[in-house]
Amino acid sequence: MSPSQPWLAQPRADAAVEQILSAAERLFSENGPSGVGMAAIAEAAGCSRATLYRYFDGRRALQTAFAHREADAIIDVVLREVAAIEDPAERAARALLGAMAEVRARPTLAAWISPDNTAELLAVLHDSPLIEAAVARFAGDSASPDLDLARWVLRSIVSLLALPPADPDEEERLVRRFLAPLLPRT
Repeated sequence: MSPSQPWLAQPRADAAVEQILSAAERLFSENGPSGVGMAAIAEAAGCSRATLYRYFDGRRALQTAFAHREADAIIDVVLREVAAIEDPAERAARALLGAMAEVRARPTLAAWISPDNTAELLAVLHDSPLIEAAVARFAGDSASPDLDLARWVLRSIVSLLALPPADPDEEERLVRRFLAPLLPRT
């Protein structure tokens, strides 16, 4: 970074990225992720398309950055909520159920799991090492995460979000019986 380009200074760049992602968040909640283009995001963020493309090389990159931001926030919330639970099986079940509740409670993310937008969600999640790392953090040992387990947990959560059982008790039963036992008992 050269002094002649102060607009690239890290704090300013971080603020610009956050402004862009916040604008995308508003638009995603109003129109769903598949209904939002880069021009609309640039306009909502108050920047030019050239500025937008300086930070994100395309729509998928912006969607992925947004998904990473949201996944980190949800995992932070959920891990704080379950930290005091001593029983590992109960902690795992509550963490999974809490993560799904957080997604459903956020209008922007609820738009991503609607039937019209499932393809967008799957495209963003597919082969996303940061999403896998975030889920691995949630699923256990962050020093040597089991990425297969992280992928399986992620796919299971997305499946339950996209196709929820009619009875919330059934969802909890499925999580407790089939998914939570897979998580590490640390």
